[in-house]
Amino acid sequence: MLSLVRVSRLLPRHTSSALPAMAARSREYSSAGARSPVQKVTVIGSGLMGSGIAQVAAQTGHSVCLVDVSREILHNAEDRIQTSIKRVAKKMFAEEPKKGEEFVAQTLSQIQYSDDALAAVKSCDLVVEAIVENMQVKQELFAKLDQNAPSSTLFASNTSSLSITEIASATQRRDRFGGLHFFNPVPVMKLVEVVRTVDTSDETFDTLLAFGSAMKKTTVACRDTPGFIVNRLLVPYMAEAVRLLERGDASARDIDTAMKLGAGYPMGPIELMDYVGLDTSKFILDGWHEAYPDNPLFKPTETVNRLVSEGKLGMKTGEGFYTYEKKK
Repeated sequence: MLSLVRVSRLLPRHTSSALPAMAARSREYSSAGARSPVQKVTVIGSGLMGSGIAQVAAQTGHSVCLVDVSREILHNAEDRIQTSIKRVAKKMFAEEPKKGEEFVAQTLSQIQYSDDALAAVKSCDLVVEAIVENMQVKQELFAKLDQNAPSSTLFASNTSSLSITEIASATQRRDRFGGLHFFNPVPVMKLVEVVRTVDTSDETFDTLLAFGSAMKKTTVACRDTPGFIVNRLLVPYMAEAVRLLERGDASARDIDTAMKLGAGYPMGPIELMDYVGLDTSKFILDGWHEAYPDNPLFKPTETVNRLVSEGKLGMKTGEGFYTYEKKK
């Protein structure tokens, strides 16, 4: 078997002259913690991702406006953020509870809530969208925001699977548009994928990298390719594990055990798909397969389609590939 060192010598150093510059920018901002010109952030969508982004932005000194369609939804998000930030403070200031209380108060004071998206973008430096994964809905939203936000305001989507280029096409600021893909739960996960399209300007890209670094995240740079880095590798990996199961080559349990003990993964691909949600994995694969029908990596799997049709979506419904006991 070839050693990893020998194999690495056989690989091309770079596939594009643009990629080394992108990677260098990412390393520069992640390591240097360069100050971001972004001070005021509007986050559209107050679900788990949106409220998490808002919380971490506020924790790191940004003024935040969290937007959703109703006050009731925003009230739930506010409760969720308060609970989460208290948990963070308890860990950060275990020996200094007074400082923890001050941290919580300061963070919460940085967040405003609004059900008027058009008004919320009139005086911000950056808009981060974290709404439903639907291209038409995202485009309609950004088209309206584009008409109301200052020309200097940057736009970013937190989409995990849709094309940033296609989302940005609904606006007149494609050079000021990029991707900021955070991971759930945002207060815990350390990574953010910073995505640039062919139209994203260097200034915009550098600002998004600096913003990610200012939020104390590790930034990685990526072109606008399906799934970016993590999901582009992860989703086909999970789908191939299901195909292995469908062929009868190995059981679900043995596939998971093999990858945990043989590859050192904390979770096997089948149980990971249950954790992510079979409906989520199906949605991503279906979208990619529709856009790239000739790519075998994106071919949907019959088993996942069947389980989703039966309402067996994984851990969140108590059954997927495995059965889960509901927590009391």
